[in-house]
Amino acid sequence: MNTLPEIAERIHQALEARTRARDQALNQTRALTRHAAHAIRAAHREEWDIAGEQLDQARHLVRQLQQDLAPYPELYYAGYTQDAIKEFAEASITCAIIQNHPLPSPEELGVEEVTYLNGLAESAGELRRRCLDILRQGYSQEAERLLSCMDDIYDVLVTMDYPDAVTNGLRRQTDVTRSLLERTRGDITLSQREQHLEQVIREAIQRLEVSPHDSQDDSRL
Repeated sequence: MNTLPEIAERIHQALEARTRARDQALNQTRALTRHAAHAIRAAHREEWDIAGEQLDQARHLVRQLQQDLAPYPELYYAGYTQDAIKEFAEASITCAIIQNHPLPSPEELGVEEVTYLNGLAESAGELRRRCLDILRQGYSQEAERLLSCMDDIYDVLVTMDYPDAVTNGLRRQTDVTRSLLERTRGDITLSQREQHLEQVIREAIQRLEVSPHDSQDDSRL
């Protein structure tokens, strides 16, 4: 028992170091989530320089987390850490799709495959938001392109039929993506029909405006 105080002291030091790493990671993940949210907001506003700056800062924080938590994998793979990194993946994917740029891979982003898939699933919500913003101005081929991207995302997600313990609840996110996809398809279809109806009405009005003149011309003959 003479060595117990020495053992206890080493344990204290180890736990103190782990606690400091956890506290620092919490601060970093909060900042990472903010940068990701700002990047998405800038993308919706087409402020591409700001979106790029926010993504760069988020990417730096992801690298910092990976470096700082390398001695503590249980902290790196903890829910709050991976959730924040998922937000970075979502923002990166969303910005790329909105700008019609090549889709970044998990390796390019430096994130786990499962975290990437969950970020991919959540990007569908931002794509729906973008579609609705476009449809406020009327039917557009750009909305159709985004809908096609959502369709492609769902087609991939539905193939990831693995236990939730492996995918961190991806199945539920896939169901949400399907719901968003169906609603967005309905919105675009309605917008397209409304535009067609407006065109038919305009053409009918034009014919009515021309027809009285034609009748008067016919009466003089």
